[in-house]
Amino acid sequence: MDTTTNNYYYPPPPPAPSPYNHAPPGPPAPSPYNHAPPGPPAHGHGQKRAVIVGISYKNSRNELKGCINDAKCMKFMLVNRFKFPEASIIMLTDEETDPNKIPTKHNIRMAMFWLVKGCQAGDSLVFHFSGHGSQQRNYTGDEIDGFDETLLPLDYEKQGMIVDDEVNAMIVRPLLPGVKLHAIIDACHSGTVLDLNYLCRMDRSGRFAWEDHRPKSGTWKGTSGGEAISFSGCDDDQTSADTNALSKVTSTGAMTFAFIQAMEKGQGNTYGSILTAMRSTIRKTDNELTGGGGGGGGVVTTLLTMLLAGGSAGVGGGLTQEPQLSSNEPFDVYAKPFSL
Repeated sequence: MDTTTNNYYYPPPPPAPSPYNHAPPGPPAPSPYNHAPPGPPAHGHGQKRAVIVGISYKNSRNELKGCINDAKCMKFMLVNRFKFPEASIIMLTDEETDPNKIPTKHNIRMAMFWLVKGCQAGDSLVFHFSGHGSQQRNYTGDEIDGFDETLLPLDYEKQGMIVDDEVNAMIVRPLLPGVKLHAIIDACHSGTVLDLNYLCRMDRSGRFAWEDHRPKSGTWKGTSGGEAISFSGCDDDQTSADTNALSKVTSTGAMTFAFIQAMEKGQGNTYGSILTAMRSTIRKTDNELTGGGGGGGGVVTTLLTMLLAGGSAGVGGGLTQEPQLSSNEPFDVYAKPFSL
């Protein structure tokens, strides 16, 4: 798309000043999508930039309570722990007033395009999505389970969902050698929503094996030499817990909370340590919700129990989600250091 002619993102020049005004009006605010992040690179070898999407679907039958807070928490962590320049982060939430930053299908697409545009060796990119995910039937034979995974923008009922094939084409395939993308997807049915070639299957003892998800049709779903790794809230056939109707605790999604807690508790050294820590946090919560846990669960377990008690898991039903790890190439999850 040639956005240089699209007035939606390149506003027309300001009108000529009125002779009755004391000073000419200032220029309109620039679109967040038509420029690279301002300022020097965060490191001498590359830029850090991120797109963070949190959608509550407010006043709809599918309203979620924790997603905007997920987005704010993720931004805080990226800025304060991983030193992402604040000007290099685009936030899309449905509490924004800037029309460019409402998480519509069009704006999410534009933000994904911005994220990878002009990427160079040494760049560290992050895509975080907290909202609804779904599935739809795949007829090309590319999917092992016969379904495409999808992300639901705010206007999905009118504009449709964002299918995993498009996510892959937008932010995976353009990655050049030396560029690293991390996706953190807190949504239902999100295990392979980036359509990456390999999914890490890990049992409860911590043993793992990479499951080959390369399409049998031969369709290329890899990068252009870069690295893409995704943490997702659950497997493709699972749902992720959100928080609802809580008055005493700030709402957040279970997966985002578990990911941030792994970082804060010093469990973010390797991809394997992050995944096992996230799964442990959610399993402890599941154990307490179903009555199988004893006391002394600690702050993490107690908080998650309070959060999830009002969410889609339900106190009686337990929590049926397991965070997943996928990648464009297999690697030793316990040996590879995690870094953003």
